[in-house]
Amino acid sequence: MQPGWTSVEHQLQNMRTKIITLCAVFCAIALADGLASCATNAQKEAKLQAEAKVSRAEAEKIALTKVPGGTVKEAEIEKEKGKLIWSFDIATPGTPDITEVQVDALNGEVVAIEKESPGQQAKEKKEKD
Repeated sequence: MQPGWTSVEHQLQNMRTKIITLCAVFCAIALADGLASCATNAQKEAKLQAEAKVSRAEAEKIALTKVPGGTVKEAEIEKEKGKLIWSFDIATPGTPDITEVQVDALNGEVVAIEKESPGQQAKEKKEKD
């Protein structure tokens, strides 16, 4: 015990130390879990890319032909409704809407084109997170 400390002060200091230690352990566990999740997602994406017959660059060119003047904001490869697809979120100048273009990763055919409002985009992002 520190000189001049009462028993209560000593107990409070011990509790503070334990709380700080527990917080540090919790943060370390949360960080490790997050890193493991990132690695798992990267592995999943790499596996899907290995299955693709159409590269991202080729699929992106195809998608951009459907949205003249557009800019790709996000892209991912995924399995949706049993199909391996490249999915592109394309912004168009002058509108807050995003056009999602899905390109079959096996044959390069456009599978779907869908306009999404900012509200729909936020809802979709929330569902993915």
